[in-house]
Amino acid sequence: MTIHAQALLFDDDGTLVSSLASVDRCWRQWAGEYGITAEEFGRVELHGRTAAEIAADLLPAEVVPEAVARIEKLEVEDVPNGGVRLLPGTKAFLASLPADRWAVVTSATRRLAEARLDAVGILPKTLVAAEDVTRGKPDPEPYLLAARALGVDPAHCVVFEDAPAGLRAGRAAGMITVALATTHRAHELDADLVVDDLSALSALVTDGGVEISVRP
Repeated sequence: MTIHAQALLFDDDGTLVSSLASVDRCWRQWAGEYGITAEEFGRVELHGRTAAEIAADLLPAEVVPEAVARIEKLEVEDVPNGGVRLLPGTKAFLASLPADRWAVVTSATRRLAEARLDAVGILPKTLVAAEDVTRGKPDPEPYLLAARALGVDPAHCVVFEDAPAGLRAGRAAGMITVALATTHRAHELDADLVVDDLSALSALVTDGGVEISVRP
């Protein structure tokens, strides 16, 4: 299978990098600080959503801004503790792409996303973060904003995601979707193509854009 695209849009955590250990560690500390029980915390979906949305599900509205600032501080400060690692294939795949043909589209804040990406040596020219949008994934707004920033028609974009919410966002934006089975099982992911991780793919830059293929 070969996918033709003019722009490639990547989720960050679970797609390019993994920070699951850090996320678990920081959010559990955060929940304890705000008196949230394990049962309450377990009912909330964390992955692929903004901190503001998660906090709003668990806390009174007047506490949310302070709580969001607190979890950002905890996660940023945890980056040097080795809680972030590159996922297989990330470095080589990104290195094969022109800088103006791809973007990172994340539910994390800009400060947190930049800290994690910098820790593993990824420096995207275009980054769409939580504070850039009014509606996060699964709304298509983040991916549509990235397409606009790159000057590419959404129909000619490919979204790379590991979370169902992000895949729904990509589909709603009218984009081709590639799911990476890094945090969910393959059968839980609804996408045009499902692979284990980016090491399963290769990219060939042409005059017309980028051809993405599954490695034999």
